[in-house]
Amino acid sequence: MEILGTTLRVCVDDLDASVAFYERLSGSRAMRFERGGVSVAAVGCFLLMSGPAAELDVLRRVAATIAVQDVDEAHAVLSASGARVVAGPVPTPLGRNLIAVHPDGSVFEYADRQATS
Repeated sequence: MEILGTTLRVCVDDLDASVAFYERLSGSRAMRFERGGVSVAAVGCFLLMSGPAAELDVLRRVAATIAVQDVDEAHAVLSASGARVVAGPVPTPLGRNLIAVHPDGSVFEYADRQATS
């Protein structure tokens, strides 16, 4: 499994103000979408999230999002390596993802950009 990059997850109170800052910082335009009652903006290597406190508390447990070529391959490698996949793979607005707990207790999202049928 090749890791293609990492996205830093940032929970924010004011998504619009944060998007403006991170667009200037990264030189990238935000891609926005909604997911489970949370407003999300992907800006460069940052994933900004804003929404109800209960939803954000869950999202804060995930340390980072790791981009991979294929979530199914990541699932196989993670499982064979001793990680526990706790959610997914499931479709997302951009591809597919899964959530895995590593043997040390760290929680990461693995995501690909493969279109779902």
